Amino acid sequence: MKQTLLKNGGMLAGFAVITTLLISITFLGTESRIAQQQQKKLLSILTEVVPTAYYDNQLYLDCVSVNDPLLATTETVIYRGSLNGELNAVAIEATAPDGYSGNINIVVGIDTNLNVLGVRVLAHKETPGLGDKIELAVSDWITSFTNKQYNPDEDARWNVKKDGGDFDQFTGATITPRAVVASVKRTLQYAQDNLSSIASLPNACALPQGETNDN
Repeated sequence: MKQTLLKNGGMLAGFAVITTLLISITFLGTESRIAQQQQKKLLSILTEVVPTAYYDNQLYLDCVSVNDPLLATTETVIYRGSLNGELNAVAIEATAPDGYSGNINIVVGIDTNLNVLGVRVLAHKETPGLGDKIELAVSDWITSFTNKQYNPDEDARWNVKKDGGDFDQFTGATITPRAVVASVKRTLQYAQDNLSSIASLPNACALPQGETNDN
């Protein structure tokens, strides 16, 4: 009886070890694929928010890390587009913490005249059919920021129409667009105050010396 119990216990322990190993391998493989997909999405979005005519460097290889409550509660990234060696545009990652279902991560493209070149959503958990209209694949609402400028004297315009501003809300979903509008406004406020210093910060995305990128 004792031998049978020991044998069964050993088999169960072995099965548990193998199962854990398989789950770990699957997780690592899935994690790698997710990271690759996220990187591919980011590269595509950078081109959408900062048109290639605004830079002649490799945008995704010139960035700085900053920590400012206007952008996010944690460290965030700003990509720098240069033309003929001079800063000409930036793509700033930011987070709207007050979406209906949590954080909404966005990227805002801005030129050195502080015009919005484009805004795109990196990640969100908003309700399909309602809040997900912030995605370009679902509606063109996100393009309403293009060519806009933030003027502190006209701060009230940076709200949804329900709150007296210029931006449409969604039927049955005001919280989501309200959160995105506020986040874009804060990003523009940050850019107004920090654009000159952004240009002088050390590059946090440069490849190690001697390495090249063939992509």
